[in-house]
Amino acid sequence: MLIASKAFLNLFFLVLVLKAQAQDNIQWVEPKSGDGILHLLTRYKIDPHEYKKDFITLNKGKFGKNQALLIGVKYKIDQGWITSNEEEWRVYPIFGPDHERLRIVDHSLQGAIFYLVAGHGGPDPGAVGKHPLGSLCEDEYAYDVTLRLARWLIERDALVYFVIRDNDDGIRDGRYLPCDKDEYAYTRGPIPRNQIARLRQRTNIVNELYKKHRGSKYQRMVAIHVDSRSTNENVDVFFYHHGNSKRGKRLATDMLNTFDKNYKEFQPNRTYRGSVKPRSGLYIMKNTNPAAVFIELGNIVNHRDQKRILVTENRQALAKWIGEGLVKNYKGK
Repeated sequence: MLIASKAFLNLFFLVLVLKAQAQDNIQWVEPKSGDGILHLLTRYKIDPHEYKKDFITLNKGKFGKNQALLIGVKYKIDQGWITSNEEEWRVYPIFGPDHERLRIVDHSLQGAIFYLVAGHGGPDPGAVGKHPLGSLCEDEYAYDVTLRLARWLIERDALVYFVIRDNDDGIRDGRYLPCDKDEYAYTRGPIPRNQIARLRQRTNIVNELYKKHRGSKYQRMVAIHVDSRSTNENVDVFFYHHGNSKRGKRLATDMLNTFDKNYKEFQPNRTYRGSVKPRSGLYIMKNTNPAAVFIELGNIVNHRDQKRILVTENRQALAKWIGEGLVKNYKGK
C-alpha cells in the first residue's frame, strides 16, 4: 500500500508540473479592430495555416459568427506555436506594420505573375459615396482590397507588382478609410491629373513589365474598382474582359464562378447576381498586353453595397475570393 501511495503521489505531482508548464506556455492576446484569426496569428509570428485549428480549439466559445474575433475579449495562444526562424518570414512594409510579415503557405501560384492596378488614385479619388462616417473615396477602398489580394497571392508564391502604390496607407483594418492624394505610380512617380495621361501611364507600366517577363507563361493584369450608380441600385461584384481576349474571358468567368460558389457556401439565402461582360472600350483593357480582368466591387453610393467595402472582414473576403479565382485560372492556364 505504501508503494502504491508513493506511485500515486509521484504521478499526481507530475500532472501538476505538466499543467503548470502548459499554463506557463500560454500567452493572452487581444485582437485589434478588424482582425481575423489569420491576421492575429501572423502578428505574433505564428503560421496561421498550421495553427488556426489549434487556436480555435484552445479558445472554444469565444468567437462570433463564422469564427469572428470579438473586440474586448482576450484569447490564448501557445508560445510553442511561435516560429522563431526569421528566414521563414518575409517583410513587405507596403502592407503596413500590422500586416507586413508573411510566410509562403503553399506554392499554388509559383511561376504566376500578376500586375495589380488599384483604380484611380493621386489627384483622382474616383467615385465618392456619402456616409455618416465621411466621404467614401473609391480609390482608398479599391487600394485596400488590392493590397489584401496582393498579400494573399504572395503567400502562395506568386510574383506581384503594385502598379499604384501608397507608402502611408498599408492594409487598414478600420471601417472608414480617409481620402488622400499621395498615391503614386510604380517607377513613374506622381499620377497625372489628365485622365488619358493617367490611364496611359499605368498601361505603359504594365506593358513594360510584361515585356520584361515575356518568357513567362502566365501573366495577368487585375484592375480593381468600385462602381457608381444611382443610390437605389444594389449590384454584386461583376467582371469585365476585352471582347477579343479568350484568356481574359476565361479569367473573368473563373472569378465569377468562384464568387458564386462562395456565396452559396457563406450566404446560402442570398442569390449572387454578378456578371461577366466584354468591355473592350475601357482604355486599360484595350491597351494592356497581358490577359486582363476589370473588377467592380459594387455601387459605392448604395447603402447595402457600402457595407461590402466598409466592413474589414468583407474586404478581406473579397480579396480572398478574387485570389481563389486566380488560382483556379492558373491551374487551368
